[in-house]
Amino acid sequence: MTKKEVARERLLRTRPTPSQSLMVFVGISKLGCTERVFVDPSVKINGAYYRDVLLSKQLLPVMREVSGEFSVFQQDNAPAHRARDTVRLLEQATPAFIPPKLWPANSPDLNPVDYRIWSVVQQRVYQSWVHDADELQQRVQQVWRNVDQSITDNAIDEWCKRLRACVQANCGHFEHML
Repeated sequence: MTKKEVARERLLRTRPTPSQSLMVFVGISKLGCTERVFVDPSVKINGAYYRDVLLSKQLLPVMREVSGEFSVFQQDNAPAHRARDTVRLLEQATPAFIPPKLWPANSPDLNPVDYRIWSVVQQRVYQSWVHDADELQQRVQQVWRNVDQSITDNAIDEWCKRLRACVQANCGHFEHML
C-alpha cells in the first residue's frame, strides 16, 4: 500500500519545528512547578557542568523554592546524570534521590514530565510555526506558566502506578499493563 492509498486521517501529522533545538529542565510538584531552566545551545553538558552549574546553581535551588526540603529527584541514564560525582552530590543534597542502581536500563516512560507534561506543552507551543529558538523559548515560558496544576497532579498520581507496572514487567516495557 502506498501513502496515497492510506486514508488522510490515518496519516501521521507532524508539527512545524525550528531547525535549532532548545534544552530545558523543569521540576514538577503537587505544590507547584519550578521555573524553567534553559541551557545555552552552545554548551556541552558534561558531568561537571550538569553538577556544578545546572544542579547546584539552578535546578536544586528552584526545586527547594517549590517543595522545601522534600522532593523525589529522578533522572534518566544520560552520562552527565550518572557520573559518580553527580550521584554523590544528589545523594547528599536530595533526601529522596533515586540512585542509578534502581533506574531501569531503558527508563520506559517513568518521568511524569516526559509521559504527560511535555506533550501538553508541545501541543500548545506548536499551534503555529515557530521561527527561531528565541521564539521557541518565549512560547515555552508562556505555556509553562499556564499549565494547569491538575495536569501536573494527575501525572504525579500516575507515577506510582507506572512504577509498580515497571517492577511487574521486570523493568521492561509496561505500557500495555496500565
